[in-house]
Amino acid sequence: MLSSRPVDVLSLGQARRVALGAQGLDRPRPAAGSRVTMRQLQGVVDRLGLLQIDSVNVLARAHLMPVYSRLGAYDVGLIDRASGTPPRRLVEYWAHVASYVPPTTYRLLEWRQRRYATEAWGSISGVALSHSGIVAEIRELLTERGPMTASEVHALYEADHPRTRTEWGWNWTVAKRALEFLFFTGEVTSARRNAAFERLYDLTERVLPPEVVAAPPVAEDDAVRALVEISARAHGVGTLSCLADYFRLRQGPTRKAVDELVEDGVLLPVAVRGWDRPAWLHADARRPRAATARTLLSPFDPLVFERRRLQELFGMHYRIEIYVPAEQRVHGYYVLPFLLGEQLCARVDLKADRAVRVLRVVAAHAEPGAPPETTSALAAELREMASWLGLDDVVVGPERGDLASRLAAELAGPGHGVVVAPTAGAAGEQAATSPRGRADPGRPLA
Repeated sequence: MLSSRPVDVLSLGQARRVALGAQGLDRPRPAAGSRVTMRQLQGVVDRLGLLQIDSVNVLARAHLMPVYSRLGAYDVGLIDRASGTPPRRLVEYWAHVASYVPPTTYRLLEWRQRRYATEAWGSISGVALSHSGIVAEIRELLTERGPMTASEVHALYEADHPRTRTEWGWNWTVAKRALEFLFFTGEVTSARRNAAFERLYDLTERVLPPEVVAAPPVAEDDAVRALVEISARAHGVGTLSCLADYFRLRQGPTRKAVDELVEDGVLLPVAVRGWDRPAWLHADARRPRAATARTLLSPFDPLVFERRRLQELFGMHYRIEIYVPAEQRVHGYYVLPFLLGEQLCARVDLKADRAVRVLRVVAAHAEPGAPPETTSALAAELREMASWLGLDDVVVGPERGDLASRLAAELAGPGHGVVVAPTAGAAGEQAATSPRGRADPGRPLA
């Protein structure tokens, strides 16, 4: 039974600042031009517990953005080294969804691997029965040859199992399905990603650090409790739904873990004014008296994961509209909330137009109660992001959204070298639907 008697009461503002503090979003990023080190990257990973992966690259890969949001311009090669060279600090698995996690957290998810029949979705869980021979062959292939992409493996099977485009979903090849089955069950994982962001699959025992491979298995109850504790530390304060969603845990095991963590003094029951359900505060959570960050947040940022929590903490109703036909979108295709202090005061639909080296602001909307400095602060943030992405200009237009014209004027000030697009065009807009749009958006293609 959940422990729900509060030992403390938090105002909504206090809860908001606790959440920002837990996420490392309560203070300014390092000064522009500062060199970001692997140690700082590790600090972000330790704080967040995971980095979500998604194949959409309209602005920047999803796993790259949370680090930028907290550390500013950094060399993305740090993540490549952390995830692609031994001893690895990050490995891939289904955590929130497809995610990078520390190797020790990977071991906490082994119960999910053992339960593939109920934890994996249909196109994966049935592979062991429908293609058992190919699974065994591919397992042996990787053992002999080492890291290979799904396309390289498919080339060996294409004659007998050609690619089709008629099935519902992602239209994975048989080779890809077999590899994803082995990935889900923990027999293989990603040794690294290539320039096209394809996984190079290899035996997990050759990817994880030796000490992690040698560690004994973690009992399921203990693993779930550890995952909930990571989630609680990353949230600062959260409800049962928040704590379960971070690693996509079922509520029953999460409820049991919460009770045990309360008994151990790791979690403290609290009441948050305005919330209609119990909440828990991590015992080590900081309680900042102010929040002073300025940053853009990816649609896949951990602060944005749980939409109800986002609305209750910040008053922002947020929906990712990638899967919505263009004419039905309210705010845009790839919309980033803008954090200023402790407010989410705007949202912008962005596209990195690499062909002409510009950051396109397709739409810009202010949130209710946005402070007067929102426009200038957002303009400064967009300039910093453009610089990090290696882009020369920020282009606003065609003007869409109540903040667009003011933002265009701010960016077009003297000395900024910014171009304001005069007419509408296809640039920055994605197709209304895609093969991914037909798949389960909770299972991003990775």
